Amino acid sequence: MLQFITAILTSLSAGAIYALMSTALVLVWRSTRVINFAQAGQAVLTTYIGYEVTVRTGSYWYGLIAAIITGALIGATIDRFFMRPIFKRIKSGPIVMIAPVVATLGLLGIIQAIIGFIWGLSYQTLAAPVSTDGYKISGTVIAFSPFNLMVLLSVTITMVLLTVLFQKTNIGLALRASAYSPEIAKLSGIKVDAVRTLGWAIAGAAGGLAGMLYIPNSYLYPNGMDVLLVFGFISAVIGGLDSLFGAVAGAMILGFAINFVATYISYKLVFPTAFVILILVLLVKPGGLFSSSKGRKD
Repeated sequence: MLQFITAILTSLSAGAIYALMSTALVLVWRSTRVINFAQAGQAVLTTYIGYEVTVRTGSYWYGLIAAIITGALIGATIDRFFMRPIFKRIKSGPIVMIAPVVATLGLLGIIQAIIGFIWGLSYQTLAAPVSTDGYKISGTVIAFSPFNLMVLLSVTITMVLLTVLFQKTNIGLALRASAYSPEIAKLSGIKVDAVRTLGWAIAGAAGGLAGMLYIPNSYLYPNGMDVLLVFGFISAVIGGLDSLFGAVAGAMILGFAINFVATYISYKLVFPTAFVILILVLLVKPGGLFSSSKGRKD
């Protein structure tokens, strides 16, 4: 019974981290119809910045704030000076969908190379602000710590704030309008390019938060977010790339699946389990489990 409770708690914690990355991917997809594979590089870069601030100030919280702010700035900069010019130079044809995706892959490699040049390829550790020792229940230590609880609460608060932003504010309305009908949004006076840049900024901030919450239980190195990107992408596809709720739900489904497999069967089956779930979802509902039945026409 204790093992079952531990599996549930660790699944929630893991799913929360995947949810941040999948949300970042969905935010960019909804605004540009591009899967931003550079998100892993952005998250690592902002985490390194957060790491530097933490080391120099001695405060994880200063590092967390720095990672979130720089994540937003980097995301906005990439859209304004990298992605937007690409879209303006591509008018029509299949290359419209292919070129930006290839560009994000190239950008991922560039960012990781820059990180390696500045910080090197060695593994770094980032101390958590609270204990990473598991709670003790009935004399037995479980694999769920105060830091895991902090991760879960942080992601929950973030998702509530994003929901309020998108559903209850004019900014959220502009973001949704620009995503689903940019032409009509422009006619309504919405500055679509600026709104899309804001979407990239929010996605970058989410990536920075994800990195700072992920690394204390792992290691920091140039490719340190690649696995998180894969699981975040799978989560987004499972839930539906058009749905923020789907991004979170897909992350939780994936988190529970791979953690229960790791707990009761073998850690060696973590990756196969993730891809089996992805294939099954694509066979049953290619648009994702929580995607709307009718999407926007591009």
